[in-house]
Amino acid sequence: MNSKAKKYFDDLKEKKVAFVGMGVANVPCAEFLAKMGIEVYACDKRDKEYIGTDICTKLEKLGVKFSLGDNYLDILKNVDVVFRSHGILPFQNKWIGECIERGQKVTTEMEVFFNLCPAKIIAVTGSNGKTTTTTLISKMLKEQGYNVYLGGNIGKALMPELETITEKDIAVVELSSFQLLTMGNLVNSPDIAVVTNIECTHQDHHISLDEYVDAKRNILIYQNENCKTILNADCDYSIGNRVYHDMRFDVRGKLSEFSIKHPVSNGAYMKDNGDIVYNNNGTETYVMSKDDIIIPGSHNIENYCTAISAVWGLVDTEKMIKVAKSFSGVEHRIEFVREYNGVRYYNDSIATSPSRVISGLRAFGRKIIVIMGGSDKGNDMSEMVDDILKYVKILILNGATADKIYNTIISHENYDCSKIEIVKTDILENAVQIAKDKAAGGDIVTLCPACPAFDQFKTFEYRGRRFKELVKDFGKDE
Repeated sequence: MNSKAKKYFDDLKEKKVAFVGMGVANVPCAEFLAKMGIEVYACDKRDKEYIGTDICTKLEKLGVKFSLGDNYLDILKNVDVVFRSHGILPFQNKWIGECIERGQKVTTEMEVFFNLCPAKIIAVTGSNGKTTTTTLISKMLKEQGYNVYLGGNIGKALMPELETITEKDIAVVELSSFQLLTMGNLVNSPDIAVVTNIECTHQDHHISLDEYVDAKRNILIYQNENCKTILNADCDYSIGNRVYHDMRFDVRGKLSEFSIKHPVSNGAYMKDNGDIVYNNNGTETYVMSKDDIIIPGSHNIENYCTAISAVWGLVDTEKMIKVAKSFSGVEHRIEFVREYNGVRYYNDSIATSPSRVISGLRAFGRKIIVIMGGSDKGNDMSEMVDDILKYVKILILNGATADKIYNTIISHENYDCSKIEIVKTDILENAVQIAKDKAAGGDIVTLCPACPAFDQFKTFEYRGRRFKELVKDFGKDE
């Protein structure tokens, strides 16, 4: 552990520390601090069964004290430092302001990691493509021989990695708008910052679209002249009321862009013939063909262009090609599950917004069977209807948004002539059974929800894994 991190954690040994929201980030961080002898409190409105009885038992054996249920925040007035879960947003939770007024430090594990990390940091954010792009960057760097620490919003806490990470390593971090919201003016801004794209989303959590966009801007506005920023040449970064302010004006260091539609002066782009090249101010270098990429969809070609732009100068092109020819995709992102009775099943549970649905439907280039529906995060469903009518032959709707999606589709001017079959049901299990019954040899069935999973599941990962369980069980009782 570097001296700066050691001092920080040594100082915590004299304090009481609370973690609010015991999810995938705070659980390992609470364990990490408890193992160092720090007095730790785990706070959550949910019970131990929801958090995980095994998890709670493990933490209690390390000395972690639990504050659960309706009064779970009462303990906070007795602690010194509060780590909030990234999904708990400051402007929507008055207790955070109350803690600050009492003189308590409120932070997140990601803020601490950025401030104490000795390694080069490559950080990725955006509305779509974050996880695949982050994974590709990590795989390319590992293929080149770097020691890589991968984490953040991708599902792994990085604060515990401060125990072993060194200045010779590289941290590749996926960042959500929730994580970035309070990450302004950090000691360590990313050495390389990537913003894949920006679209209208998460309006159920942010107080405004501008707040969402400003959170994303935090990834680059505190960089310096030695840093690099990667932006999407095909994206308008002045979304919302910021029609006058494109993110390109915020770049402090070197700007690289990427595109699958047209050339860029500095960055990776795809030519009309499918070649992906890197243009360095007029000097073009061939990188790979789009046919080298084995995961389907034009959006994944875009993800490769993004990753290539990010690692250019760090990774050789032959290493990039090796990744493209071997990487089969990230779980829950057009993930092939199995073929059963000649029908291919895919898990695209991450598709929680209309734009993701559009990418997921276009990836196959043919009419398919789609399972859709979930909880409502306020998205405008109308933008995906054209693609649904073009690429879907049977649509099976379930969950809280089934009626909303159904009504949006049937009100479309081309609905009557589309010949689409729409079936509504209650839960995912029934939707999968309907898909199985209706599918014939040669069909493709994909879970492409267009919505979050909270009406039936804890997260989209739980939904995707349940879908895979159901599909893998086909034939066991026959």
